Amino acid sequence: MTKRPNEATTCAWISLMRTQRLALSRVEARLKEAKLPPLSWYDVLWELEKAGDQGLRPYELEKALLFAQYNLSRLAERLAAAGLIDRHECSHDRRGQVLKITARGRALRRDTWAVYAQAIEDAVGARLSTEEAETLAVLLKKLQ
Repeated sequence: MTKRPNEATTCAWISLMRTQRLALSRVEARLKEAKLPPLSWYDVLWELEKAGDQGLRPYELEKALLFAQYNLSRLAERLAAAGLIDRHECSHDRRGQVLKITARGRALRRDTWAVYAQAIEDAVGARLSTEEAETLAVLLKKLQ
C-alpha cells in the first residue's frame, strides 16, 4: 500500500509550486522589460563565469543549472551565435567540447544581475525578514 501525503504536505507542495511559478514569471517579466534575455541565459553565463578559464563540458553545465534544461545544445548555439560563449575542443576527449564565457558574456551577465537581484529582493527580501529567509532556505534544502 502506498502512503498518501497528509493535508499539510499537500498544501506545502501546492504553495511551493505556485510560489516558484509566480516568482519566475515575475523575474522573467522584469528581464523582458529591461530588454534582457531570459533567465536561462543568465544561469548558463553565471555557471560558466564561476568555472573560470577551464570552462565546463555540456554535461557538467547541465548538472549545475538552476533550471530544467531539456535542450542545452540549442541554448548553447544561441549563446555562441550571440558571442556570449565560445566552444573549445576538449583537450583530453577530442569528441567533446568545453564551453567558456566570453568578455561580452560576462558583461551581459553583470547587466542582467542588476535587474535579477532587484527582482529577488522584491520577491523575497522585501517580504521576509532575514531570519525568515534563512529558515526558508534551511527548509527548502531539506527537500533537495
